[in-house]
Amino acid sequence: MYSDLVKKGLEKTPHRSLFKASGLTDEEIERPLVGVVSSKNEIIPGHINLDKIAEAVKAGVRMAGGTPLEFPSIGVCDGIAMGHIGMKYSLASRELIADSIESMALAHGLDALVLIPNCDKIVPGMLIAAARLNIPSIVVSGGAMLSMNYGGKYRDLNTAFEAVGAFKAGTIDETELENLENAACPSCGSCSGMFTANSMNCLSEVLGMALPGNGTIPAVYSERIRLAKHAGMKVMELLEKNIRPRDIITPDSIYNALRVDMALGCSTNSMLHLPAIAYEAKAPITLDYANEISKETPNLCHLAPAGEHHIQDLYAAGGVQALMNELSKKNLLKLDTMTVTGKTLGENIKGCTVKDYSVIRPIDNPYSETGGIAVLKGNLAPDGSVVKRSAVAPEMLKHEGPAKVYNSEEEAIEAIYTGKIVKGDVVVIRYEGPKGGPGMREMLSPTSAICGMGLDKDVALITDGRFSGATRGAAIGHVSPEALAGGTIGLLKDGDIISIDIDNCKLEVKLSDEEIAKRRAEWTPQEPKIKTGYLRRYSKHVASGMQGAVMIDD
Repeated sequence: MYSDLVKKGLEKTPHRSLFKASGLTDEEIERPLVGVVSSKNEIIPGHINLDKIAEAVKAGVRMAGGTPLEFPSIGVCDGIAMGHIGMKYSLASRELIADSIESMALAHGLDALVLIPNCDKIVPGMLIAAARLNIPSIVVSGGAMLSMNYGGKYRDLNTAFEAVGAFKAGTIDETELENLENAACPSCGSCSGMFTANSMNCLSEVLGMALPGNGTIPAVYSERIRLAKHAGMKVMELLEKNIRPRDIITPDSIYNALRVDMALGCSTNSMLHLPAIAYEAKAPITLDYANEISKETPNLCHLAPAGEHHIQDLYAAGGVQALMNELSKKNLLKLDTMTVTGKTLGENIKGCTVKDYSVIRPIDNPYSETGGIAVLKGNLAPDGSVVKRSAVAPEMLKHEGPAKVYNSEEEAIEAIYTGKIVKGDVVVIRYEGPKGGPGMREMLSPTSAICGMGLDKDVALITDGRFSGATRGAAIGHVSPEALAGGTIGLLKDGDIISIDIDNCKLEVKLSDEEIAKRRAEWTPQEPKIKTGYLRRYSKHVASGMQGAVMIDD
């Protein structure tokens, strides 16, 4: 066992003494030491219940003969961080999470890990750590928030964001605004739509790093506690069989994750996190590969924000396992990949049938024949950009209009709320990329303002930043190269005609190559907006959004 480094032999007398100072017995020290990494805090609603999950995990580890040792991870709530300086720290926190888990696991000689995340950057941060450390590991999340029926419609966080735009547009009053605020987030858990947290929790199942049900069992269900106990027991089996993350996260399991991503219509942030996880697992991918898969993958689900269903509905319909079984009917998955169950993916999904075809469409009657996410390229995004195609109104799949250019999210929000954006416009928000932000902020506030003011079928938004999984509309992010790196987006001027063709994966500005070259020769880049502390270091080493915004040593 790896933990022998800190507990075996005469020379480790002082080490054992310190373990005993924490209350461990000789019997507990003798057993495998299992790190239980909980991102529990009292800020993020998805993490309020993680103390219960951690206790259940530890019970499972003990039942299976291990010694659980809990330690914390940080986490940022994207919703609370949205629309101000805090969002610059969200994506960047993914690397801090991975680095801190690496530090704790190696410093203390842990044999295995149970990872307990629940929201946006925390799930991929923990998966990156697992792939990097490559010691037996399993993920069990805190579960999804419930959606509540208010006024005949099930609500979610997006309701609250869009309500602000509706109030400013004069379509609801202050009383209704408060009522929607109180209805939007009715329980603990990760926000209830197919937003980033739930996307990554579902894809953790597909990758094979989480037990079936991880992505969809609601946070408040007792089944979630039982799942956590089973995860604690299962990590001991992984340790006994020496099944490691890189045995599970392989090119084939990444392929499966991209397939399910397209079928579910996951958050565009998955196009940041899957490449980052694959990079750390030594199974790198390019997002051109995602488009190839999308062309052959039917979109079977329209969960919020693309439709009216929420995670609780996906759970009741059979969950991710049932969706994968549906995909397997046309041989769209690689079924021999290993999972943390100790069985293959094919063995896991056998018999997992869809219980409600209004939530998970039949494979022969999809919402569309192509996947929910598209990667767009062209002279405006030579390296690529990403859009959640399944959440775009049909009339906006192809759009051409004049650019309204802003050098920050705040400038764009002010313009939207003061009526400076009109039908047909293409809002451009730049210098918000990984380097330029720094930190690649999500743009839920401006997209929600556009939707709330009734412009989502008439106005597009493009950015070198990114979008929340709750975003709907023609919102195109991850434009690469970003403005700070000399990308074309940094050369745009008000009135330039932007051409968007989502079905044909094109994003272009109607300028000649000569005009683009002339502007580039005259261009002077802005400096990063934050030049101190962690974000200064992050800006220097982070790769582009189309490379997963991974940290690269140079």
